[in-house]
Amino acid sequence: MWRRVLPTVAAAGIGVTGFAGLAHGSDVGSATTGGQSAATTGRAHDGPARAHSVRQAAAADFPTWGTRWVVHATADTGSPAVGMINKTAPGQDRITADYQVDTGRKVCEGSSCSTFMAHLTGPVSGFLSVVAVDIAQDRLPGVPVQGGGQPQPQPGGSRGEMLNRAATWLTANNGAQVPYSQAKVWKDGYRQDCSGYVSMALGLPTPGTNTVGLATDRGITRPISLDELKPGDLLIDASGDNNTRHVVIFEKWNDDAHTSYTAYEQRGDHGTDHRTLTYGLPGGDAEFKPYRPVKFGD
Repeated sequence: MWRRVLPTVAAAGIGVTGFAGLAHGSDVGSATTGGQSAATTGRAHDGPARAHSVRQAAAADFPTWGTRWVVHATADTGSPAVGMINKTAPGQDRITADYQVDTGRKVCEGSSCSTFMAHLTGPVSGFLSVVAVDIAQDRLPGVPVQGGGQPQPQPGGSRGEMLNRAATWLTANNGAQVPYSQAKVWKDGYRQDCSGYVSMALGLPTPGTNTVGLATDRGITRPISLDELKPGDLLIDASGDNNTRHVVIFEKWNDDAHTSYTAYEQRGDHGTDHRTLTYGLPGGDAEFKPYRPVKFGD
């Protein structure tokens, strides 16, 4: 792996330049090398790579390498960027992490690969691929792993991605559902209420858009009819106040007559749930209206 051999190469006097930091889907500025922008190449070149020795970091504090590593909103390289590590110089930042997630999706840079993303508490709050950390391992030593073996969101903006995200909160609390709260945020940075939960599932910026925003922001959703509902669409009650408004994620119809459906929701006095509902259907709560996330493109 490159993270093991780069210091040896540098010690032997061989020039090591041009190794790249990841810039997955980032719009946080761009760098140019030889007239080609990072937005075009998908990465930004380093200049001199790591010339220092690979170190075993103490506690949860680790050195980084390369430049322009994107920090993401969730443990998903397809989620929105919330910041950047080593913006202008290789290894200028050190990161502090409190836990890491095995996403099951490999990220590689050169010969270094990892499926792990670290949750950072500094210098930026968010998730960073462990490939950006200057260690020999593919995961952070001594840092707890959370969510191992659970469905993890995959990049691409698909309906399946959204439902995978929604499912993670069913067991994210040490095997139990994430508890409901309008005031608290979960470890991934999202509010623990219904709209924060849906924002997490959609990959919107933390801490999440409120219910009214989910219904009215045409950059996020558009109204549809009940007959158009597909997996990942939303049913929203945007009327009243924060104690009456609610939003759920449609998964599937339970019968051909469309008398009920299965949905994901974050509900008071319970937390994350996956259950049969009739919100918005004839005979159900008429305040709920169907909406489609525009990211699905249909």
